[in-house]
Amino acid sequence: MGKERPVPQFRFNYKRMAVAIVVVLLIAAIHIFRVGSYLSGKLFVLYYSYFSDIVIPIAIYFLLCINDITLPFLRGWMTKAVLVFLIAMTTEIAQGFGIPLLGNTFDILDFVMFGIGVLLAVGLDKLFSKVLSFWSFGADRARET
Repeated sequence: MGKERPVPQFRFNYKRMAVAIVVVLLIAAIHIFRVGSYLSGKLFVLYYSYFSDIVIPIAIYFLLCINDITLPFLRGWMTKAVLVFLIAMTTEIAQGFGIPLLGNTFDILDFVMFGIGVLLAVGLDKLFSKVLSFWSFGADRARET
């Protein structure tokens, strides 16, 4: 018999999972408590037009961060960013065809907002790696296993 390949040992990071869940819950709480209803005028319109388009990609990105230890292809920040942007684009394109996914109105500016949300998510991921000792970013994440 040949040499047996070692089984990779994954170290699930519960602190990382907790931080990601807190980010997602904060975004959910903002929606649940309808923070935008306290705004008025142009700020109200901007909030209801674009806020979710920015923060939902952040939530999706951090949900992927929870799973990147068990799904190696998700470990790189760029992979997560592209995947989140593609998911967001798909929902908007579906709206353009009359299929209501996370909304019902097609708006070309939503693509810009998705991009801003993805960039903010990557920035938060990088910031967390600087301030939280248990958080890793990009290539550092791939080396953890």
